[in-house]
Amino acid sequence: MSKHISTPANTPRKISQNGASEILIEWLDGHESYLNVRMLRLACPCASCVDEWSGERILQSDKIPNDIHPVRIESVGRYAIQISWSDGHETGIYPFRQLRKLDQVGDKL
Repeated sequence: MSKHISTPANTPRKISQNGASEILIEWLDGHESYLNVRMLRLACPCASCVDEWSGERILQSDKIPNDIHPVRIESVGRYAIQISWSDGHETGIYPFRQLRKLDQVGDKL
């Protein structure tokens, strides 16, 4: 069984930039997520930002500019997006499930 099973709660209908500091995700179940872009950058799951073996976050938040913003957002298959950031980082793939969870976590990262 695939760990990327699509459900209305983790399948976006539309993903768009919502002003300078938010990404808006409209989900198939009708929910809307307003995600702060700096929080998204800090939540990057790639191996440069999270230790592959321990799962410990190694990205230093003070190294991420407050005015960080997406330069490009691309779909990855039918399960994720990849964001190219204004700081040059572009290796993180954000699965839709993670994005939905980040909506619930908000700025608690």
